[in-house]
Amino acid sequence: MQFTNNKPQLKKIRQKLRNDMPKSERVFWQKIRGKQLGVKFRRQFSIENFILDFYSPEIKLGIEIDGDSHFISNANILKDCNRDNILFKKYDIKILRFTNAEVKENLEGCLEKLLGEIENIKFNENTLSNSP
Repeated sequence: MQFTNNKPQLKKIRQKLRNDMPKSERVFWQKIRGKQLGVKFRRQFSIENFILDFYSPEIKLGIEIDGDSHFISNANILKDCNRDNILFKKYDIKILRFTNAEVKENLEGCLEKLLGEIENIKFNENTLSNSP
């Protein structure tokens, strides 16, 4: 299913988010930018009215680095879950979430988890495309 991405009305918000990225997002971005992990990621990519911290259109994988505000209330947690479900059900986009603390304290572990997910997605794509 085709989706509306990077809507012009969200451009200023996306630019502000890129310019004001928290330290954990900046550090993470330096490790995944370009094709360092074999796939290209984009920063602050919007799909419908949702803005993902990082997104790889090639493998339909979004990454969210969540700050404390995501855990202040059950409503915020539910909002994130609903958003992830919508993106997956409508567009087959999987969301991988890390907290700021995880990135700060265990960046290599986060990158290993991301690499594992990339390999899993690519393996499943190859398996599906090679099946009769």
